[in-house]
Amino acid sequence: MLILASASPRRRELMEKLHRPYLCEPAVLPEIIPDGTAPQDVPQCLARHKAREILEKHRTDADMPIVIGSDTVVIADGTILGKPKDAEDAKRMLRMLSGKSHQVLTGVSILSPDKEVSFTASTDVEFYPLSDTQISAYVAGGEPMDKAGAYGIQGDGALLVKEIRGDYYTVMGFPIARIARELEIL
Repeated sequence: MLILASASPRRRELMEKLHRPYLCEPAVLPEIIPDGTAPQDVPQCLARHKAREILEKHRTDADMPIVIGSDTVVIADGTILGKPKDAEDAKRMLRMLSGKSHQVLTGVSILSPDKEVSFTASTDVEFYPLSDTQISAYVAGGEPMDKAGAYGIQGDGALLVKEIRGDYYTVMGFPIARIARELEIL
């Protein structure tokens, strides 16, 4: 059995590409980042935390599942940009990304009862310069509110992106090709 430890509709959509049955069981415990964790290690730490929570819930099942946890962060100028708290926070983040390159890191942790595979995928994204009018219009549409860095490349956020260097699906929050390969050897 395969379990996705996420409620993200984007991750569920990408899981379909595996053509394997799976359950969706989001982790619910608070995300805790240990003090001193480097920004580039945060997504893998959180992905592992989510996957372990769900695997532990199934510890007594006769048929132990394989659990996939994933977490995405945006890093700009050495600062982690998570999900915005409100519209003003989303605007602040988008101003910070305007006309510049940033990194999108997606950590993945795949756990079975006897094995663990964890990795972080990285993609560089460059934004076009954005006017305050463009930023306000994008934020008013509501799309940025549940996304790291306040944008979704798979939605209207695609209009902000000048270039990507790396895996598009890493920016969506689920590097599916790498996940498929890791599942083959697990």
